[in-house]
Amino acid sequence: MKTNKKLSAFIGIILFAILHTSCTLPELQTKKEKIELPTKFNADSTNKNSAEINWREFFNDTNLIDIIDTALVNNQELNILLQEILITNNEVMARKGEYLPSVNLNIGAGAEKLGRYTSQGANDANTEIAAGREFPEPLTDMMLSANASWELDIWRKLRNAKDAAVKRYISSIEGRNFVITQLISEIASSYFELLALDNQLEILKSNIDIQNNALNIVRLQKQAGKVTELAVKKFEAEVLKNKSLIFNIQQKINVTENKINFLVGRYPQKIKRNSEYFNKLVPESIATGIPSQLLENRPDVRQAELEIEASELDLKSAKANFYPALKITACLGYQGFSPSFLFQTPESMIYGLAGELLTPLVNRNAIEATYLNANSKQIQAIYNYEKVLLNAYVEVANQISNIDNLQNSYRLREQQVDTLILSIDISTKLFKSARADYMEVMLTQRDALEARFDLIETKQQQLNGLVSLYKALGGGWK
Repeated sequence: MKTNKKLSAFIGIILFAILHTSCTLPELQTKKEKIELPTKFNADSTNKNSAEINWREFFNDTNLIDIIDTALVNNQELNILLQEILITNNEVMARKGEYLPSVNLNIGAGAEKLGRYTSQGANDANTEIAAGREFPEPLTDMMLSANASWELDIWRKLRNAKDAAVKRYISSIEGRNFVITQLISEIASSYFELLALDNQLEILKSNIDIQNNALNIVRLQKQAGKVTELAVKKFEAEVLKNKSLIFNIQQKINVTENKINFLVGRYPQKIKRNSEYFNKLVPESIATGIPSQLLENRPDVRQAELEIEASELDLKSAKANFYPALKITACLGYQGFSPSFLFQTPESMIYGLAGELLTPLVNRNAIEATYLNANSKQIQAIYNYEKVLLNAYVEVANQISNIDNLQNSYRLREQQVDTLILSIDISTKLFKSARADYMEVMLTQRDALEARFDLIETKQQQLNGLVSLYKALGGGWK
């Protein structure tokens, strides 16, 4: 009867502790993520999405594909992130081990000498363990045991911590996928820039040939007394200026090649490419799909979403710290003062079993701080998710507008170039017949060169716009 009363009192204390801790939790802020995406990017939006296309099919240049393949193996940033993924995977392993029983093997040995005139020493001296023998002196002690401990995860504190680690492991993979999309996009843009620079260099060289022909005509005109030395010097200066531009373009080519090599993870070398391919490139239309597909296709959006889920589990795990924790310990083994007695059964056997219940009652500042921090980090993760999602939509919208405007600009610049090329021939013929002065010829050639340069840059911007839109839609990592 007395035992039942004691047990009832013990259970009452436990219930009081649980009620006390659960009813006095700190008040938290609450926030839910807002997913209010528009239904379409524009009037022409359909469910078809170019982000689903593998990047090997999206880029049909074998040289570019080879460069990207090498970068995906050698790029240092990707390899750093791969190690980060392994670290988060190891964190999952560590968290999982926390809610499983822990068993350790304990092997120990020691010796001690007690004073004869101490209470224990005097008692041991008079203890007989065998006929005619005193208690051994010094006293040795040997032990071989298995010790186990296990915290029962009653409130899923440890399991929630493990699940949060799993979410962050998957999140780290999504983070690497996002870096892959950025890497592929940056390499492709730099590659198209390289092709554009090669073509600008060829145009500049051909324009210098045209100017040299015009210079020869001016010299002949001077000999005939139709123009002065000023015209000759003006044309010579124009030719020298354009020759100096060759070195500027060559430096840009060198810098762009080195940028690509850095992204590939190798020392500077010649980038294999076909510059004539640039002139044959016709920017194709790209299917944007619908905004809700960003939730699945964009790795950074998926990563931000996983961070919310992980932070929610962290909050639950932190909340469990307010509740009682039950820990069980056990021991089983042998102990003796002599090897001959060590494994005597049952005399040398040792064993034990204990349960421990701990609950915070006073001075819970550290627990409350952890709980409040977990709540703030959860809200932080929600705001970050909303920001990433908004940024994803804006990136797509900007690139759609950019591609449309560049297409109209390219069409007009193409007409401008065709007109100026005809103007060069007309101005040269008029100059020969003394119906136009040398400045008209020189300015026409200069305008035509600038227009051709602008046309190449516009095509490069178109190609880069398509690459950026492909990346913004979430393409390139699958």
